[in-house]
Amino acid sequence: MTRKRTNPDFLNGVPELLILQLLSRQPMYGYELVQGIRLATGEALEFGEGCVYPILHRLEADGVLASRRETVGGRQRVVYRVTPKGSKRLIEAVGAWRSVVGAIQTALQGGPDVGSILA
Repeated sequence: MTRKRTNPDFLNGVPELLILQLLSRQPMYGYELVQGIRLATGEALEFGEGCVYPILHRLEADGVLASRRETVGGRQRVVYRVTPKGSKRLIEAVGAWRSVVGAIQTALQGGPDVGSILA
């Protein structure tokens, strides 16, 4: 059985934005983030652990996230939190995302007549 692909190719960068947003609210571990993304997007987006964990490791290496081992539900988990550098990155990413969304909305609503501009 083939599973329907839920995430279009143009979502590059979205998992990082969502991870930073969720972690800005509270520290979480990887699987908790996977579920959090699904729930926070009304189940419209799903990013598996194979997507989320490499992003977590990269963001930690960049100093955007910090982690520590904690016992959660009787199991050892690596819990991630946003650093001050991560908070700044989130603000920048949200601004960039809003700019892109605005530009796409303008284009989808008709925007300027491109044909007359290029003529």
